[in-house]
Amino acid sequence: MLVGISSLISPELLITMHRMGHGDELVIADAHFPGHSCNQNVIRADGLMIPDLLEAILPLMVLDTYVECPAIIMKAVPGDTIDPLVRQNYEKVLSRHSTETMKVGEIERFAFYERASKAFAVIMSGDITKYGNILLKKGVTPVERK
Repeated sequence: MLVGISSLISPELLITMHRMGHGDELVIADAHFPGHSCNQNVIRADGLMIPDLLEAILPLMVLDTYVECPAIIMKAVPGDTIDPLVRQNYEKVLSRHSTETMKVGEIERFAFYERASKAFAVIMSGDITKYGNILLKKGVTPVERK
């Protein structure tokens, strides 16, 4: 175990996040998401909920402040609905880990799949929340000057 890193972060996820560069995207997907058919780099996080994964990931990864929405969820298919708590819960977690207000954007289902296919990695969670998927765009890690 490492000090200061959540036990929810697997070694595979830690090295993946370390290898990501500015602008690379990471998808945290619900258990129903077709992760293995849309991306070659899939990390299993079975049994873990997306908000918990966000809480573990965000202290380690700065989100992109140069885009309007560095966090994006999937829009509901017309005629379907999303529980508003999904967005609210994600925004609460984002606000705890950022000094800036992070707006959660939405994109259409197939546009989300397209982005996921080009993402650096897809984390397959055990979360069964309908439309629970979230895409994170990595930002520039600030340089600490001493």
